[in-house]
Amino acid sequence: MKLNKFFILFISIILLIPADHSHAQNYPNKPIKLVVPFPPGGPTDIVARPLAQMMGDSMKQSVIVENKGGAGGSVAADMVAKSPPDGYTIMMGTVGTHAINGSLYRQLPYDMTKDFTPIALVASAPVVIAVPTSSGIKTLADLIREAKAKPESIAFGTAGNGTPGHLTGALFEATTKIKLRHIPYKGSAPAVTDLLGGQIPLMFDPIQSVLPHIQSGKLTALAVTSKTRSPLLPNVPTVAESGFPNFESTAWWAVFAPAKIPENVSSTLTAQVQKIAASPAFKERLGNVGVQPNTSFKESLSNFQTREIAKWAIVVRDSGASLD
Repeated sequence: MKLNKFFILFISIILLIPADHSHAQNYPNKPIKLVVPFPPGGPTDIVARPLAQMMGDSMKQSVIVENKGGAGGSVAADMVAKSPPDGYTIMMGTVGTHAINGSLYRQLPYDMTKDFTPIALVASAPVVIAVPTSSGIKTLADLIREAKAKPESIAFGTAGNGTPGHLTGALFEATTKIKLRHIPYKGSAPAVTDLLGGQIPLMFDPIQSVLPHIQSGKLTALAVTSKTRSPLLPNVPTVAESGFPNFESTAWWAVFAPAKIPENVSSTLTAQVQKIAASPAFKERLGNVGVQPNTSFKESLSNFQTREIAKWAIVVRDSGASLD
């Protein structure tokens, strides 16, 4: 009797192996959930929704966007990290969730690298250094000169502590050896309102929030923080070409899956995301908000993320920013 029980158990295990293998080989055979770690309508949502629809069309399975905000994206990232590693729950990670938060939060519930499988970088957007058009500051050189003459006299607004705008400002201070005064707001909208009204003289924020006001002439862009100029602001210089050649800071979006997903599932997702990100159709779907799709995949997302984590760890440390 014991022998029969062991034999049945052995056969059951053997039968399970090809079933699981076949399940992975047939990926995807049910809808995929793409988690967005912020509320609907924001920059991450703008990138995620067209990607989800185009992935669904290409893979012949629905890709459903689920918005789950909280703690700078950490709530969603933790949920995805703890999801089954089968490729059916993935997320649109950001520079915050997968490069900054590990240094910014005292107790992050997930590990930005160990708990995820990096899939592909999807898109990026520069931060803009903007002032009211009525300001006496007309160029980046003017800003630096005035800040050096009067340390901490110039305040800059951002969407909040630890945001790309805040930390780009801190990186700019360290690079140019100036001292500004940070004023964190609860989101980009109130900061832009105060910038337009003259309550603050300067702002660092991703291009999407300030672009309409630059185009209307109410704000002046002193510089963009990407390595190359923005196609939407071709006359605005980069910080790098303004005398600081190694300066680069962008908000970015990339797809991550839980750690330890099957290799064939990972490779399928990577191929799909890269194909869509590089397509003219995806660029068109993003619209003219300053977000640029990634079309070059010479560097793996893993290597890119490693560089970003190291860079922002120094900036967070030097800025003194910290969140619970």
